[in-house]
Amino acid sequence: MKVQSLRAHGAVAAAVSLALLTSACAGSDSATSSAAKDDGQPVTLTYWTWTSGAEAAAAAFNKTHTDIQVRFSQIPGGADGYSKISNAIKAGDAPDVATIEYSMVPEFASQGYLEDLTATSGELVRKSFPAGVQDLVTFGGKTWSVPFDATPQVYFYRKDLFEKYGVTVPKTWDEYRAAAERIKAADPKARIGSFPTDTPLEAALSWQAGSKWFQIKDGAWKPEINDAPSQKVAAFWQGMLKDDLVFNHGAGTPEENKSKADGTSVSILGASWSAGGMIAAMPDLKGKWGVAPVPNWGTPASGMYGGTSFAVTKGSKHTKAAAEFIKWVTTDPAAMEARISALKNPSSALPANPAMAAVAAKAFDTSYFDGQDLYKLTGDQISTIVPGWTWGPVWGKVNADFKDEAAKNGLANGLVKAQESARAAIESRGLKLAK
Repeated sequence: MKVQSLRAHGAVAAAVSLALLTSACAGSDSATSSAAKDDGQPVTLTYWTWTSGAEAAAAAFNKTHTDIQVRFSQIPGGADGYSKISNAIKAGDAPDVATIEYSMVPEFASQGYLEDLTATSGELVRKSFPAGVQDLVTFGGKTWSVPFDATPQVYFYRKDLFEKYGVTVPKTWDEYRAAAERIKAADPKARIGSFPTDTPLEAALSWQAGSKWFQIKDGAWKPEINDAPSQKVAAFWQGMLKDDLVFNHGAGTPEENKSKADGTSVSILGASWSAGGMIAAMPDLKGKWGVAPVPNWGTPASGMYGGTSFAVTKGSKHTKAAAEFIKWVTTDPAAMEARISALKNPSSALPANPAMAAVAAKAFDTSYFDGQDLYKLTGDQISTIVPGWTWGPVWGKVNADFKDEAAKNGLANGLVKAQESARAAIESRGLKLAK
């Protein structure tokens, strides 16, 4: 697809419902299937990602496939990486395959930046991935990307310090608060953990509580960020902050990292992927950490905290070949073996595909958690992911505005601002907004 036609497509897409907004261009490699080109040369795919071990996985694919070859490029993560991808799409110079976080898939799809993968990958997603993860890449009746990892929340805690302070692992949020009070009373410098003003964490906890920040009603987007479950979560954590029962260190800041390393933060709200960073950053605490299901509101439940998928960007001339590479890199155990073998630091990502997860679990050294099976526990939590969550088409704006407002005026006001921003941003893009 040429740049001019892509822009025209985006303008048309913005005026119609989600079910229609990215339907204008089908896959463009009908003459270049997953096999070699007519000239006998392999199809060459470009692949952009920020994820660790991906280059090794691409190299392993190239060694075992003669009709498709992958040219790998490392890009930054976060906003810089997404800007690079979107700018390349607009310029007609996009990669064939890119990793897109679940939270950004609707945003890219709603702008006409992704190929519709229903025909090439829809059946793969239905058969090879858990239902709770399928929902994150399939919406508007179409499949937009293929899942890579599953990220249900889990709870990491210092076993030695819990024993020292006489607290048990909390199963509910009420028990979590009681444990926080006991820890602070026993050691005024210690806290049960830290709650950063972080939109993905607020979203995951709201998801766990039963919120659905975005829904699709009759082909229109309906944001409900400031709903009752989210308000309940915000009130709980605002109370924890007000009563100085948790730190408010920013996620990934030196202050947060120091508090975890020196034991003043005695537990962590995280996901499977958190463990690899803990092992690399705190090797001297080997054997002192345990992992448990995240506390809940009375019934075992989890939201997803992070996670990535593989998409084919709009304008790719090799969509079928790209889908074949994506199938391999998300479901073939050899892909996970290659990825893990190249990592300097241990990986603890939980692949969404069971066969891939088995490889990751076998390679993971359980000694850091004193023999506890991290992968079994996190894998079991997939079934507790609350169904029905959809990330909206304006996540970048919601993410920034909630974080900014919550830091200034509290979590409840952050929800109000995010709701207002979501509605305004959806309308400003010309997308259909439910009343």
